[in-house]
Amino acid sequence: MKKFKPWARLACLLAALLLTLEPIPAHAAKLPALKVKGTQLVNAKNKPVRLKGVSTHGLSWYPEYVNQKAFTYMKKNWNINAVRLAMYTAEYNGYCTGDAANRKALEQRIDKGVKYATKAGLYVIIDWHILSDGNPKAYEKEAVAFFKKMAKKYRKHTNVLYEICNEPNGGTTWADVKPYAKKVVKAIRSKDKDAVILIGSPTWSQDVDLAAQDPIKDYKNLMYTLHFYAGTHGEYLRQKAQAALDMGLPLFVSEFGISDSSGNGALNKEEGARWMEFLKKNKISAIGWSLCNKEESSALIKPSVKKTSGWKKKDLTPWGNWLVKQFR
Repeated sequence: MKKFKPWARLACLLAALLLTLEPIPAHAAKLPALKVKGTQLVNAKNKPVRLKGVSTHGLSWYPEYVNQKAFTYMKKNWNINAVRLAMYTAEYNGYCTGDAANRKALEQRIDKGVKYATKAGLYVIIDWHILSDGNPKAYEKEAVAFFKKMAKKYRKHTNVLYEICNEPNGGTTWADVKPYAKKVVKAIRSKDKDAVILIGSPTWSQDVDLAAQDPIKDYKNLMYTLHFYAGTHGEYLRQKAQAALDMGLPLFVSEFGISDSSGNGALNKEEGARWMEFLKKNKISAIGWSLCNKEESSALIKPSVKKTSGWKKKDLTPWGNWLVKQFR
């Protein structure tokens, strides 16, 4: 048997080790890192960037839509440039209410989602989807640990954004949200100095004007989320949003629809058109809810359709077709 010199053995071991490490796909390099300047999301040349995409439904409910074919198809055929991974914290198999095996499964789904989005050339939002828990402080320790872990894992991915509290509600105030947000932002910044972080506001991410009166300081690349459903939210909410912009608050619409706020009911396309004009005028990014075939108005895919990619016009709900038309 041929003998290897010690240095040759070491070289072989190092080569084998490198082969086991999964590199960031080449597509990742094509997506420039984003930053916040004034009220705008911008690229390295300080030119405004609008992310337009879709949100998954809860990763525990509809994990099948997180797949490479779906993400690549939506990028090519729907003209989206972003996808949001909605991980519920307290609902069915929530990250903070399920067991360790459930948490591991959710983290694996997020990891697949990031990889699929990266390969498809999409930006991807990791969403800490609080809802029934209302106050983000309910699982503050878990949030800090989760986002520190995610930021360490994806710090080299220039296409990853972090949404740290979906929709504070149930009487939660900005005085509750702000200290929570500061702790989570600090945790992310300990691992990733530059990633864009999205911060929710009270009343299901509608009170952006209150956040604008007392924003978080000492950190860069922070934006504040505004959510709307055109069947419920109209001019009064646009006025609140405009007030926040006038005070210099960067806004990001990380969830919207044109049904009522329950996600059901009739579609209000006229009010939806007014919202689209407002977003375009102010160069605000927007993510539509949601990529699933749930039997509700805000689902993009018809309940009868079982396909998880390659959808045609006939496969989409009225909302799905309306949204795709906006993106195109």
